[in-house]
Amino acid sequence: MPNLHGIEWTSESLVGSIVLDRPTHHNALGRGTASALARAIAEVLAAQPRVVVVKARGPIFCAGGDIQEFDGAGDELPELVDDILEQLLPAYLQLAQATCPVVTVVGGPVGGAGIGLALCGDFVLASDTMKLRTGYAAIGLSPDVGASYFLARRIGAVRAKQWLMLSQAVDAERCLVAGAVDQVFPAHELEAAAQGLVDQLCRAAPASLAAIKKLSLQGPGLSLQEHLLLEQQLLKACAATPDAREGVAAFVQKRPAVFKG
Repeated sequence: MPNLHGIEWTSESLVGSIVLDRPTHHNALGRGTASALARAIAEVLAAQPRVVVVKARGPIFCAGGDIQEFDGAGDELPELVDDILEQLLPAYLQLAQATCPVVTVVGGPVGGAGIGLALCGDFVLASDTMKLRTGYAAIGLSPDVGASYFLARRIGAVRAKQWLMLSQAVDAERCLVAGAVDQVFPAHELEAAAQGLVDQLCRAAPASLAAIKKLSLQGPGLSLQEHLLLEQQLLKACAATPDAREGVAAFVQKRPAVFKG
């Protein structure tokens, strides 16, 4: 279980785990952390797990960029920011486009670059202590690593623009109502709820979930004809898997299917 610059990860075939483990620095992302996170994402996805879980230790999920490091950069801030983003952007893209489900477990406040990491999940579970504060406008910066992209797609472009401009803390209940997160649990129940979801996803057929993700990600940019063709191609590929034959047989026999991937 590597732990580098406050990033811990496990690469397994069933569940891959990425943990922000820098609680004394609010799990903020700096140059070293960005490098470690990029490596963690690459290694976890290379193991081809059925599910990836992203979570954090401590009361804060991720405060965003490491402001202390930013302050110390002085006039070299543009170069520092560019260096961090050169590492994080390909990693965030790889995580968001993973063929397996990604579950993010947001057990506390999240801001800045942490928003992109939290909201890129296919399932975003939050504790009732979670708050979302974009923060960029408050320090004269603009959004990065997908924060504006994922926020806008979850809550709508107009509301996302307002949250980003105002930089006000939005509590878990408002995030749930707006659609920024999918479920909110009492803090002491969050871990068990996340584990239950992960267990459920691990029992599903991987090819089926991968096809659903691809259709959901690419669908909005396709014409109806293109989308229907992609559905046909993916369904044919799924139908050729042993899991499909198992699923059909289990349905006919009125028993739970056992998908082996």
